[in-house]
Amino acid sequence: MEWITLILCATILIISINILFGKSHPNMPPCIRGWIPWFGAAFEFGKEPLHFIQQARATYGPVFTVEVAGKRLTFLTLNEDFKAFFTSKDVDFEQAVQEPVYRTASISKESFFECHLDCLAIIKSRLTPGNTAILSGPLCEEFDDHLESLGSEGSAQLNELIKSVMYPAVMSNLLGQCNSPKSTLTKQEFLDKFTTYDDGFEYGSQLPDIFLKEWASSKQWLISLLRNMITKAEETLSSENGNKTLLQHLATSISDKLLPNYGVLMLWASLANAIPITFWAVAFILSNPGVYKIAMDQIRDAIQNRDKEKTKVTLDDLRQMPYVKWCIMEAIRLRAPGAITRKVVRPLKIQNYIIPPGDMLLMSPYWAHRNPKYFPDPEDFKPERWEKADLEKNVLLEGFVAFGGGKNQCPGRWYAIMELHMFVALILYKFEFTLLDPVPKPSPLHLVGTQQPDGPCTVRYKHR
Repeated sequence: MEWITLILCATILIISINILFGKSHPNMPPCIRGWIPWFGAAFEFGKEPLHFIQQARATYGPVFTVEVAGKRLTFLTLNEDFKAFFTSKDVDFEQAVQEPVYRTASISKESFFECHLDCLAIIKSRLTPGNTAILSGPLCEEFDDHLESLGSEGSAQLNELIKSVMYPAVMSNLLGQCNSPKSTLTKQEFLDKFTTYDDGFEYGSQLPDIFLKEWASSKQWLISLLRNMITKAEETLSSENGNKTLLQHLATSISDKLLPNYGVLMLWASLANAIPITFWAVAFILSNPGVYKIAMDQIRDAIQNRDKEKTKVTLDDLRQMPYVKWCIMEAIRLRAPGAITRKVVRPLKIQNYIIPPGDMLLMSPYWAHRNPKYFPDPEDFKPERWEKADLEKNVLLEGFVAFGGGKNQCPGRWYAIMELHMFVALILYKFEFTLLDPVPKPSPLHLVGTQQPDGPCTVRYKHR
């Protein structure tokens, strides 16, 4: 029993030292440490991180630090501080994400710092607003074909129904038709593997593979899949540069042997956020009769008398449906990521605080979008608030930060808005829906990516 006593004494001693001598420097933000050394507030924070952020802000103010599993996470929750987060030279995006990138895609530190900027530049150049015109036509055809495969009527979970259409369509659009799953069996296998990967992405970004064996297996399956896709992409390269897929542009520009791993991250980024946002947009529209009527009136006026079995929606058509776009932007506002991050590399002054190098600096778009100064009645779904934005010129509302800011803004944001706009218009034009469940609340469990629904949302659908 003596060894047990020694362990208990040592534990008490460490805790006492942590409490007595672990106080922050006077100029550092207030710090939430928890009672357990190293683990800090990990248990309380991990249970419901979004709620934890809200409660911590109410208690400690707009800037505070949380010690979690040996890391210091400093949160900025005041919009006036976001410019420093996005543009200060004292914070670094690459250093903040390098370790999660290694864990989620097995990309080494050396490869990441060598190739990341090149990959980002290619994606930015290929997914500009101008290039969406090239991609929109084939994407519409893919959406239409997969929507028709749903049949004349049925019932399903809305989220799963949207997945079954968007997964193969977006894959074909960005990775090439030769890489889109063709058979029901291969589509389902991809859905299963990608869903496992997506569901465990946040935990996988923090924990070694040995603790997440099924997730790690799905990751390796996807890397192998992308390796085969790149081979196909290289074999089917078009002689016309404008007709290359995004994957082909990457394959001809990046020679790194880990290109399939980057492909997995690109695939995750293009699907993991778009699908839940599409779910929320459709669910919000269906559950608000007034919103639904305005949206449907615009959709019918823009694409009336089109063949519902082979519907073509152009970018000009989408411009005639601004309200549908407002609905999508409002869904993004309400269900934005829980946090985005940078790493402090030099002492950073925020308000009257000095944030030390080594801290992970985080801001929460989810809570930023609930600031009544910028978004009156912030919890309400109000598409009309987006009338004040100039979306035709890609000017968003003040206080809206879902796509990040500075040089590391989401490179695919214009493509994402286009694909969501097109999909929502198409699915509402082609099908009548009845909600069989109330719209679920967002899950409070995750910080990475768009908020997922915390419960079922069954719909009955019928082809118009």
